Amino acid sequence: MMNRRPIFLTAFVALLTGCDGGSGNSATGTTAPPTSNAVQDGGTAPPNEKPFSATEIARFDEPWAMTFVDNGTYALVSTKAGKLFIIDPASDFRQEVRGIPPVDYGGQGGLGDVIAAPDPDPGDKIFPIYLSWIEAGSHGTRGAVVGKADLLINTMAENGFALQNLKVIWQQEPKVSGRGHFSHRIVVAPDAQHIFISSGERQQFEPAQDMSVNLGKIVRLNLDGSIPKGNPFASEGGVTAQIWSTGHRNGLGLAFDSAGRLWESEMGPKGGDEINLIKRGANYGYPRVSNGSHYSGADIPDHAAGDGFTAPAAWWNPSISPAGMAFYDGAVFPTWRNSLLVAALSGKALVRLRIDGNTLAKADHWPMDNRIREVEAGPEGSVWLLEDGKNARLLRLIPAR
Repeated sequence: MMNRRPIFLTAFVALLTGCDGGSGNSATGTTAPPTSNAVQDGGTAPPNEKPFSATEIARFDEPWAMTFVDNGTYALVSTKAGKLFIIDPASDFRQEVRGIPPVDYGGQGGLGDVIAAPDPDPGDKIFPIYLSWIEAGSHGTRGAVVGKADLLINTMAENGFALQNLKVIWQQEPKVSGRGHFSHRIVVAPDAQHIFISSGERQQFEPAQDMSVNLGKIVRLNLDGSIPKGNPFASEGGVTAQIWSTGHRNGLGLAFDSAGRLWESEMGPKGGDEINLIKRGANYGYPRVSNGSHYSGADIPDHAAGDGFTAPAAWWNPSISPAGMAFYDGAVFPTWRNSLLVAALSGKALVRLRIDGNTLAKADHWPMDNRIREVEAGPEGSVWLLEDGKNARLLRLIPAR
């Protein structure tokens, strides 16, 4: 294995490294951290003092994602085993939503993302949403799918919360065996005309560079799942026409900033976790290049100038296992404005990265004691976290007194 160049780190505590579970000190490949709290690889530094307190709102078993609907009146929380809950964050109200499709649950798979869709008829009690889940195929194969549905909110009727008119608009092609690296995050573009979906390479490596499949890619679709004419490979047809960017491993977070730039949090191999600025037609290199290594110990060449691949805007080695990510520009935490908030699984932390044009600067790393699966910017600038695993808490962050 080649010797790696020195890595400078912000204040992170080194833990064990693993798939969906490594953690450690942080490094960035494009911006140097402040020298006042930088240490060399393998060292530690005191964590940032938390400027917030966390209030428990509810608990769920293996939650995966959350979103707000009805102008923030309700929150939706998905769980991997295949349940979708609607809650009123201001009260103890909680109810299971009916009409969820069957999911193939196990490993990293199950019910996944849920987001609000653009609503052409606001004001009624039917809200369009997108959700993703894992669907079984033949001969032990499986893959992620994305569907669009109408969420019925009828507080006057018993069990008045249900999905209607569910339609699958996208699926991973091909379905393969295994239960890892589905990704299946969804985000609506600022133009409210397109959606982007992260599609993992399913622990198969080479599909990330194979243009005949949509594994290891970020895809761009019209709201109904059709192919936009402006996609970089639209003229090639088939699944290739869906592709917006290539060379991805396991993208577990997507967020647009206020300037319309799309950012992705991606879980790397052994080390090499990334935040990428997603560009039309770009190739992010996996598995040809990475700032991490294979779990076998085999080296992967680092990103290097002139290698033909797009390098990450920020990266960690050892890993923190980045999951959900949100753009924050709210008033509740004014010093966090124009930042990305990243949930860290094995890192057991909330991480903040400050956006400076097309670059990122590591700003804060707050240990949270538990694995964090999801972060969401809520109504009026609030910040919400979902822990990972059984009996996991939904937390609302408020400024420390």
